[in-house]
Amino acid sequence: MNRMGKVAVIGSGSWATALARLLLGNCERIGWYFRRADRIDEFIRYGHNSSYLSDVHFDVMRIDFSDDINKVCEDADTLVLVTPSPYLRETLDEITVDISGKNIVSAVKGIVPESDMIVTDYMKMRFGCSTERLLVIGGPCHAEEVALDRMSYLTIGCCDGERGADFAALLAGKRMRTIVSRDVDGIEYAAVLKNVYAITAGIIHGLKAGDNFLAMTVSNAIREMERFVDTVAPLAGRNIYQSAYLGDLLVTAYSKFSRNHNFGSMIGRGYSVKAAMMEMEMVAEGYYGTRCVQRINQQGPKVDMPILDAMYHILYDGANPKRAIKRIAPSFT
Repeated sequence: MNRMGKVAVIGSGSWATALARLLLGNCERIGWYFRRADRIDEFIRYGHNSSYLSDVHFDVMRIDFSDDINKVCEDADTLVLVTPSPYLRETLDEITVDISGKNIVSAVKGIVPESDMIVTDYMKMRFGCSTERLLVIGGPCHAEEVALDRMSYLTIGCCDGERGADFAALLAGKRMRTIVSRDVDGIEYAAVLKNVYAITAGIIHGLKAGDNFLAMTVSNAIREMERFVDTVAPLAGRNIYQSAYLGDLLVTAYSKFSRNHNFGSMIGRGYSVKAAMMEMEMVAEGYYGTRCVQRINQQGPKVDMPILDAMYHILYDGANPKRAIKRIAPSFT
């Protein structure tokens, strides 16, 4: 028997839409929070999310939509957070009901603004959520490929292995394979960093620096990720080359669906950071993740992270992308 109870999705973007589709493959009904009531009306009228993954159609009779986040939280046993990280704190601040006994699943892949905390740590601090009820969703997986019904993979992190398996079962399907891990913190930090490195990959692509240099950069990025994650979230037996870490990095760094790669590519082609952000229709999480991880590293472990440092100088100090990337090349091994 699955212990997750009624599941509700908090968020209405492409990743939220993809996860809602997967959940409805195994749940009789779900709750779904949309910030805007007019978007709910539109969804019910047309049977799909007109703003994101509009080709994916839903049986709206099996969805309890609401623009009242507290109602959605009260009615659900498991909350899946899929709000982009820059807006997450604002969304969570609207919650006034007690959610400390709920299962909380983070699919955010970012850090809570102004806190420099991964989502699970923030939920413990802010709402008193218990560690064994906190879960995370890792990749490698793109919302667009779920929508296209392509073979996809997800890693579910939870320190309670049985609870993790229960939630993994709600996402599994003919075209979706799920893996369960106990490395909650490692998966979260890796998900933040892979977006940063995907921007790097995009910049290299935009600069036309070549596949050879890109491969060398990604090879060094996974080692940089390992140094940081092993320092801030040590865990015996972690294998950085598993799909939740290396796999997620590769798909985000190379895929045409990767918004972080595309954001970086625009910068490499000469767009200013501001212009690239205005051009993007969706949030590039790596932009915000760069500043957060840089701050965490400076204030704490001070791990050697030349790629992260270069991204910070490009995105926040206005450094020339070509010169900044060239400057880190000699450190690659």
